[in-house]
Amino acid sequence: MEQKNPKPSTLKVFFIKLIAITIAIIISINVLFNLLISDKIKSLEPLFSLTELENRKLYGDKLREDVNELLKKDEIIKEEDRILLYMLYKKLETEFKDIER
Repeated sequence: MEQKNPKPSTLKVFFIKLIAITIAIIISINVLFNLLISDKIKSLEPLFSLTELENRKLYGDKLREDVNELLKKDEIIKEEDRILLYMLYKKLETEFKDIER
């Protein structure tokens, strides 16, 4: 049996559909990347900028200001958090005593 060559117009339609689907996939991947991943990368940008000396100084000054504001408050930690931290401290203290033996 002889196989007939497909009509040229059929191949043309096939390639047009193939190119259209490929472009649609590329655009949808680009949109998904911009919507989902780029926002998360932007939120991590301050961490990446810590390699520069000016940014480290800026964040250090900001941290000092925040600590000074905390020290001006009467209560830094809520009562229930204070209890939990104290219990954790006691637990760690007993574990460190076991190491000394």
